[in-house]
Amino acid sequence: MEINEILAHVDHTLLAQTATWDEIRQICDDGITYHTASVCIPPSYVKQASDYVNGKTAVCTVIGFPNGYMTTAAKEFETKDAITNGADEIDMVINIGWLKDRKYDLIEKEIRTLKAACGVKILKVIIETCLLTDEEKAKMCRIVTEAGADYIKTSTGFSSGGATLEDIKLFAENVGPDVKIKAAGGIASLEDAEKFLALGADRLGTSRIVKIVKDINR
Repeated sequence: MEINEILAHVDHTLLAQTATWDEIRQICDDGITYHTASVCIPPSYVKQASDYVNGKTAVCTVIGFPNGYMTTAAKEFETKDAITNGADEIDMVINIGWLKDRKYDLIEKEIRTLKAACGVKILKVIIETCLLTDEEKAKMCRIVTEAGADYIKTSTGFSSGGATLEDIKLFAENVGPDVKIKAAGGIASLEDAEKFLALGADRLGTSRIVKIVKDINR
């Protein structure tokens, strides 16, 4: 694949707790320069970043991040606040305890609630694959499909593991035709990126791909 084609699938990400506005602004500049799919940043910077990029790149943020065990009402408020502040895309974390307890109806209801809050904006559902069995991953593919979300996403990048090729294969076999796939966490090379895209991922959550391209262009 051409490098520009890979970059077009990248959510250029900075979610570190220590992230400063200068660092977020650099992420935005890189997103614009390299034509990434979006920049994925903390909610507290969404308004400032949205004003800064002025439509030149999509702004993505995270909800219920990174543990997912906030109440649905809290996640709904976060989502509405982010949209009001200018977010174009929302990456939410499911309540993993609910999944372990088989409270599938509550998970589906929560996703539906947040999708309603998003309106026409994109909703991605993070299921944190490193904490799940294959059975649970497949179940979440079906729940995300039924709930009407736009994407299923592997990982927050803040747990014990990130995206694997095996998980992308599993997703591709179990999601509905209207649900896209985002791989995130540990995507460290152009070769990795190309493999994930070839297996069916539509988005890649990573900070490293743009850094690699910048180094190539030096």
